[in-house]
Amino acid sequence: MESPAGLAAAPGALPYYAAFSQLLGLTVVATTGAWLGLYRGGIAWEGALQFNAHPLCMVIGLIFLQGDALLVYRVFRNEARRTTKVLHGLLHVFAFVIALVGVVAVFDYHRKKGYADLYSLHSWCGILVFVLYFVQWLVGFSVFLFPGAAFSLRSRYRPQHIFFGAAIFLLSVVTALLGLKEALLFKLGAKYSTFEAEGVLANVLGLLLVGFGGTVLYILTRSDWKRPPQAEEQALSMDFKTLTEGDSPSSQ
Repeated sequence: MESPAGLAAAPGALPYYAAFSQLLGLTVVATTGAWLGLYRGGIAWEGALQFNAHPLCMVIGLIFLQGDALLVYRVFRNEARRTTKVLHGLLHVFAFVIALVGVVAVFDYHRKKGYADLYSLHSWCGILVFVLYFVQWLVGFSVFLFPGAAFSLRSRYRPQHIFFGAAIFLLSVVTALLGLKEALLFKLGAKYSTFEAEGVLANVLGLLLVGFGGTVLYILTRSDWKRPPQAEEQALSMDFKTLTEGDSPSSQ
């Protein structure tokens, strides 16, 4: 479907789902801040409050910003592909840097307190997510943004890049839920089953995380909501087919 100006119009429901995802994402960040402020004393880089920088940074970086980076190709449908690529890559950079601050915060806090590292399922999944996220960005930059990458390599790698992007995002949400549950059990213990106010708020946060993750993945898996190819992309695709299969545009 084309708009009167010749631009591809967004599918009718897509803007509403995209707006809903942003509402959920911002609510997740705000609820995380409220939980840490009301029941964990707030955030600081020194002292006992240093740990609290970890959940906030991970939620902002590896949940909210990563989700937004994945939605770039659905929301920005008519902008130049290189512009969209740069925005997609920059959002991932911001997400990685903020998440790195969160990782440094928890390791530094554990070191100062003499606590053990990397013994829980949450920490194992967290390190896996962080490493995969960095590798995914590094390979994506080398293939899609580095000028020397061959068009054929980009075409072959694109399906893997899309799959691992969605898989890493899903694993990020699962890891956040594991960390939330771990934090509640450490502090509340048996009181968790008595519907303590902190436990109820944290459960709401968990549902919001699931809602945001589910909405982002739903938008991504709707094949009819994919960004339509632009004129220059179709030309590049035709040139690549001509070179590899011996076809010419006039023969199509």
